[in-house]
Amino acid sequence: MAILGLLINLYEKIMTNRLSEGFTLIELMITVAIIGILTSIAYPSYQASVMKSRRIDAQGKLMSFANAMEQYYTVCNSYPTNQSVLNCLATIPVGDPSPYYLLSSVSTASTYILNATPIVGGPQAYDQCGTLSLDQAGTRLPSNCW
Repeated sequence: MAILGLLINLYEKIMTNRLSEGFTLIELMITVAIIGILTSIAYPSYQASVMKSRRIDAQGKLMSFANAMEQYYTVCNSYPTNQSVLNCLATIPVGDPSPYYLLSSVSTASTYILNATPIVGGPQAYDQCGTLSLDQAGTRLPSNCW
């Protein structure tokens, strides 16, 4: 009898360990569902963060462009109106390795407006801020995006 009881205990231990070694299909499906829910919450937030970082890159390029315009003004006492100079500065794409914005400018001897326009069909085309602008007085538009 003692041997039979010992064998039964050994059998129960083996079966208990065997059942706790893996995952059931229900446990696996619950895990997949939880990961899906977390992903559906996190991905839009991630996309918004990426769009914001690209926008900040464009703002930095506009500020650099404005700095170059002001340096020119300091030396020549007027902003560059030569279209070739402006075209050279305006063709600098913003965002490496693929551009997200294109810079453009309109200037006279005493004023300028710099724009960063999202590339049509690009990932920033759906940005809520649209075209970013900066002028010689430091006015930044749209104001809620700077």
